[in-house]
Amino acid sequence: MAITVYGIPNCDTVKKARTWLEAKGIAYTFHDYKKAGADAGKLAEWCAGAGLDKVLNRAGMTFRKLTDAEKAAAGDAAGAVALMVAQPSLIKRPIVEHPGGLLVGFREADWAAALD
Repeated sequence: MAITVYGIPNCDTVKKARTWLEAKGIAYTFHDYKKAGADAGKLAEWCAGAGLDKVLNRAGMTFRKLTDAEKAAAGDAAGAVALMVAQPSLIKRPIVEHPGGLLVGFREADWAAALD
């Protein structure tokens, strides 16, 4: 099973998710946004499939620090994707692509159902 985990290595939720995968013996590839950046096409695809509100992390400090104009631009997919490419910390973490679809965030029950 080909699994790719997208995130930032020092994020606590990403750490929990990676620990869970390793404990289950599930192999995965890790895409570090800080080193490899965020792909606009993939972000647009995720927003179309999972929903903008699920992919864009509006609860984090990075979003709260945006100007009012930037927050307004995040109201549509194109504007939000541009912001997430520029500031990958705005992307909900982790995002996992797996053969059955997409997981956004880490909820153990959801991951077990999709990946076990």
